[in-house]
Amino acid sequence: MPRKPAAAPPLWSPAEIIAILDEAYGRAPQQASRAPLFELVLTLLSQHTSDHNSGEAMHRLVERFPTWDEALAAPVEAIEDAIRAGGLAPTKSKRLHALLAEVHERRPDWNLDFLETMPLEDAKAWLTSINGVGPKTAACVLLFALGRPALPVDTHVERVAKRLGLVPAKMPADKAHAALESMLAPDEVYAFHVDLIQHGRRTCHARGPKCEGCPLLERCPQVGVV
Repeated sequence: MPRKPAAAPPLWSPAEIIAILDEAYGRAPQQASRAPLFELVLTLLSQHTSDHNSGEAMHRLVERFPTWDEALAAPVEAIEDAIRAGGLAPTKSKRLHALLAEVHERRPDWNLDFLETMPLEDAKAWLTSINGVGPKTAACVLLFALGRPALPVDTHVERVAKRLGLVPAKMPADKAHAALESMLAPDEVYAFHVDLIQHGRRTCHARGPKCEGCPLLERCPQVGVV
């Protein structure tokens, strides 16, 4: 009689994942920056580069153009020069200038604080209606600037969540945002985001994951696969 395949281990719940990864790596408390436009620009600059480089580019941008009006009035070439430390400056400078122009057209005072009290889905829709702003960028602005429970799904969060079986492996990233966020209580969103990023950077690497030291190995569906 053929042997039945072993039952798959039960998946970790988001609350269990958070508790385990908090213990493994620690986690800084959430502190909203209260600067949504700053966060929007910083997120644009952070694409395809390190946190250090994007932070340096943001610092130089603000140093050279102390107000958003000055940045918008500047030639694209001047913005490109200011943000060069962040990489991809020719492309990002054009995107940044276009973003600032669109925001200013909608909100001449540059104030995006209204996103804090707008229904969450409406706030996401407002941000993603800006050309070049996707679900991850919108979620970063809402979570890190305003403390709202919107989940940014970056490459680490997506990879770890899929390896843990929380969402299907072939689910597109834009759908993964909504699927994963729906699993979380509002007060779990920040912790889940930060913890999965730490786990992806330190242990569950895209190539050569350190499975032997993984605190989630006990129920990982990828044991013997990755």
